[in-house]
Amino acid sequence: MLLPAPTPPLILTLTLDAASQAFFDELRRRHFPPARNVLAAHLTLFHALPGQHETAISARLAADAAAQAGPLLLAVTAVHYTGQGVSYALDHAGLRALHSGWQRQWQAGLSAQDQQKLRPHVTVQNKVSSTTARALYEELQADFQPFEALGTGFALWAYRGGPWEWRAAFPFGG
Repeated sequence: MLLPAPTPPLILTLTLDAASQAFFDELRRRHFPPARNVLAAHLTLFHALPGQHETAISARLAADAAAQAGPLLLAVTAVHYTGQGVSYALDHAGLRALHSGWQRQWQAGLSAQDQQKLRPHVTVQNKVSSTTARALYEELQADFQPFEALGTGFALWAYRGGPWEWRAAFPFGG
């Protein structure tokens, strides 16, 4: 007897405006190890939501995205050295509050990683030597000036062990 395939976990990301997406994608293209660079730049909100609850999760995301009148003005506040890579820190108090609400609602199905406080970031380099990462960090940090990006909605993905499988988009304002 064939057993049904397990439901893959879901990844939730914040979508960005085209200019910000292009900026982060270009840095990622230039600095992420090519063999590992199988995704566009992204801001992950949850890493492993329970896939068996996709319908309920999608309904909540649709309602929350529709309730958002327009884009979220995100502050890009810093460049971070992560030991084996580099990321940009982003901030928006409303996004953190929304994330906390989701954590309370979905708490029973969350991984330890997804139970942690949200620290929004976009990784532009990862899985490199500390020397390589430190050099890029110092290069980007030398010219860094805080700037803004726009969050434009949510995207839901399924994780099946390789590149993510797109499931649904939830643009702000419906």
